[in-house]
Amino acid sequence: MRILARLSARVDTAYDNTYHHKLRGRIWNALEGTQYDAIHDENRPKGFTYSNPFPPRNMKEGDERTLLVASPHEELLAHVAADLKDERELNIGEMPFHVDDVTSLEPDVGEPGTRGTIETGTGLLVRIPPWRCEKYGIDHPGGDTAVFWRPEHSMEPLRTQLEANLDQKHDRFAHDYLPGPSDVDGDLFDGYELIKTFAVPVTVTEGQEMTYVLSKWKFEYTVRDDHHRRHLNLALDCGLGERNSLGLGFVNLTDKTQLY
Repeated sequence: MRILARLSARVDTAYDNTYHHKLRGRIWNALEGTQYDAIHDENRPKGFTYSNPFPPRNMKEGDERTLLVASPHEELLAHVAADLKDERELNIGEMPFHVDDVTSLEPDVGEPGTRGTIETGTGLLVRIPPWRCEKYGIDHPGGDTAVFWRPEHSMEPLRTQLEANLDQKHDRFAHDYLPGPSDVDGDLFDGYELIKTFAVPVTVTEGQEMTYVLSKWKFEYTVRDDHHRRHLNLALDCGLGERNSLGLGFVNLTDKTQLY
């Protein structure tokens, strides 16, 4: 599930690529005093993610942009939507917007037999823990620091970490009796097309900035059964990889075709 907000720029402004922390702050403000407020300080998936204000380019006053917020919790999205409707002024870093409209969406990868494409709308953060580096032949500098995935590390660690991360989200947001991604046969995706890797500074908490190595992808899928469908739709609701509540790993359904 997700909400779509139509925005208009209030003044001429340059696009701010460091929007993550400010936009996250607005979402947490919308959840203040609700049952979701308590998850703020928990060290586990938060249950929401969001796009960048797109398209990502400099703006003239009145230019239109779009923002998407996704979550497996309909009520969480209702709180965010109500906040955006009640307070139409939305300042995302150095980008001042007016919220023109807010609507709901419910994307679905399709019934079994559907083939499609899921594309990362924001950078995907995948980190390889130090205890797994030797298995993949990755040089580790020592200590407890995880290693950012890069193309030279091969696809195996990326696939493994994506599945393990989605397992965590499944354990938190799905019914206990349902199998998670690692409990079933078959891969999450049929194909992986790397678009680019890039580094970006991200404010993780107030006063703490880190540079993350991110990647953008096109993932091809064919829905095998209802469990696989649930897992793919969970990725649409929660994002892929890490730090989804900073807007990383937000994904969009860009194509689907029913094969049989």
